[in-house]
Amino acid sequence: MDVSVSDAKAQLTDLVRRAEEGEEIVLTRHGTPIARIAPVKKHLTPSQRRAILDEVRGTGTASYGDGTDAAHSQDFLYDEDGLPG
Repeated sequence: MDVSVSDAKAQLTDLVRRAEEGEEIVLTRHGTPIARIAPVKKHLTPSQRRAILDEVRGTGTASYGDGTDAAHSQDFLYDEDGLPG
């Protein structure tokens, strides 16, 4: 929303309320943008950040396949002496 500085003087309380609700207001002078009234981003506490990281790390614990790793995935092709079977 664009508002001239002269109009913003009379509407400041309403413009701040709108910014609190998430709207961004651009102040203009003679149609040129000069300033912005915007909502302040909420900062997470360290414990909130830790909880998010723990949750994300927990989602990566799924295993895929039969549990065979790459080093042993072709063992069935060879006999006990390491020769093709």
